[in-house]
Amino acid sequence: MIKAVVMAGGSGTRLWPLSRAGHPKQFLALNGDDTMLQSTMKRLKGLDISSSVTICNEEHRFFVAEQLREIDKLGSIILEPSGRNTAPAIAVAALTSDDDPLLLVLAADHVIQDEEAFTKSVIQAIPLAEAGRLVTFGIVPSEAHTGYGYIRKGARNGCGFVVEGFVEKPSSLVAQEYLNSDDYLWNSGMFLIRASRYIEELKQFRPDILEACIDAIEGIESDLDFVRLNKEKFNKCPSESIDYAVMEKTADAVVVPMDAGWSDIGSWSSLWDISNKDNDGNVSDGDTLLYNTRNSFVKTDGKLVATVGVDDLVIVCTKDALLVANKESVQDAKIIAQKLKNDERSEWELHREVYRPWGKYDSIDKGERYQVKRITVKPGAKLSVQMHHHRAEHWIVVSGSAKVTNGDQTFLLSENESTFIPVGVIHALENPGKVELELIEVQSGSYLGEDDIVRFEDLYGRE
Repeated sequence: MIKAVVMAGGSGTRLWPLSRAGHPKQFLALNGDDTMLQSTMKRLKGLDISSSVTICNEEHRFFVAEQLREIDKLGSIILEPSGRNTAPAIAVAALTSDDDPLLLVLAADHVIQDEEAFTKSVIQAIPLAEAGRLVTFGIVPSEAHTGYGYIRKGARNGCGFVVEGFVEKPSSLVAQEYLNSDDYLWNSGMFLIRASRYIEELKQFRPDILEACIDAIEGIESDLDFVRLNKEKFNKCPSESIDYAVMEKTADAVVVPMDAGWSDIGSWSSLWDISNKDNDGNVSDGDTLLYNTRNSFVKTDGKLVATVGVDDLVIVCTKDALLVANKESVQDAKIIAQKLKNDERSEWELHREVYRPWGKYDSIDKGERYQVKRITVKPGAKLSVQMHHHRAEHWIVVSGSAKVTNGDQTFLLSENESTFIPVGVIHALENPGKVELELIEVQSGSYLGEDDIVRFEDLYGRE
């Protein structure tokens, strides 16, 4: 019996400007039509998975629920009050499991190009995990990569090898030595471990983490599709990876090789590496026009991007930001994201188009005392009952039908109809129809921030 444990935290800032803190890479479709989270769940189809749990933070909970619901793979969703790395997250998954399953721990933001090889490696590892070994999967290296940690293989143990040690990201010279020796595998961060064995090892090596997790699940609460841990107690848990907490200390660590076209998509150049290229070595996505351009990655979400006479560039254009970088330096996109955060600019966290549990909005124009948004509400969805202290709103229906509460009145609006909501008036918006509701919202007032919302009632449990 295998329980899939999918880790869906993280911000993916090295893939800025597409991946942002409020909408990170695991919830984006970077390598196909499915998001990375959806692809992770779908690749389990060849395994005998009895249940699944996805672990994420509070902010991303609706991304997880909606994307898993779309592919009918919802399962359980555990919300971490704060990020505490992988060791506590896996402990929570183990402690909340029934019947002591094998835990197949996966990251939600990895690419596996050969799913058959992935399935084969996991199946081969099952006898080792059932025998009490703590199995990690080591990726057969294809190059002297300096961006990954490495695992040194020891004596053979079944289909795997005893773990001789974990090595941090090496220099290029050392990485080449590792590749030549055939004694090293890339550290994938994937595991197959019996739940009770993990708890035993954690109790021996990091009882402080185990105790904090036990305390945190004692105050567990269910809310819609989500399970919430006790915030105060979980926040006291030390932050530690499973590698440091357990795998480097246990005598039962085993690594099973996996050669499945794996990548953690740690940068735009990594995505270029695994993507189909044209005759000039270019990868392009969206409305692009490339002339005399070689070995470049060009992606746009909307406007036309044209290149002339350039080589080895990464160009990523979103509705509100443009990144131009040399492929060799593209990892430093995270530095730009950090600077934006330090400067308190919104581009580090949110896109111009922002997703909400009821749909999405796109801030299409903004001035000193006004803002214009295009709002899309899913069929049957409803925004919170709310009011604003500093802004008035004018709603114009573009398509679909809207059920509007405006003060003490409730009425329907159809295409080309509108309503005005003065400052301080309680209001709500609902889509009673079977197609998406599209409307234009014009805000005006002295302050237009998203924190000027007083919620009185909300279907989605937001404060």
